[in-house]
Amino acid sequence: MAKAIHSMIRVLDEARSLAFYDKAFGLKVKDRLDFPDFTLIYLSNPESDFELEMTVNKAQTEPYDLGNGYGHFAVSVANLDAEYARFEAEGLSPRKLVEFAPAGELVARFFFVQNPDGYQIEVLERSGRFA
Repeated sequence: MAKAIHSMIRVLDEARSLAFYDKAFGLKVKDRLDFPDFTLIYLSNPESDFELEMTVNKAQTEPYDLGNGYGHFAVSVANLDAEYARFEAEGLSPRKLVEFAPAGELVARFFFVQNPDGYQIEVLERSGRFA
């Protein structure tokens, strides 16, 4: 059986992205591999073994075109209301809280936030399917 280990995104400004992921999700640098043309930075926190791999292409000067194929990266939290309030207090501009209940039964509670490079991140409450 396969085990998910990381997801990779390209970032333009390393310091800005590291600050965002630390402030938003407590992700810290676990490993860093520096090469002549690019750097790979692996972020994680004690909640999970899963890592976010940030690729910094050293010659890139313009924002990346995310195209129309990217969806989002998702994390789960124990207390969505508290996290939403914290994101607002930190100036991270979370979008509205959503209670997704298409047939009257709650499937998920969540909000989205955008990272400095335009990637969407879904923050889900640990309940129901996402417990």
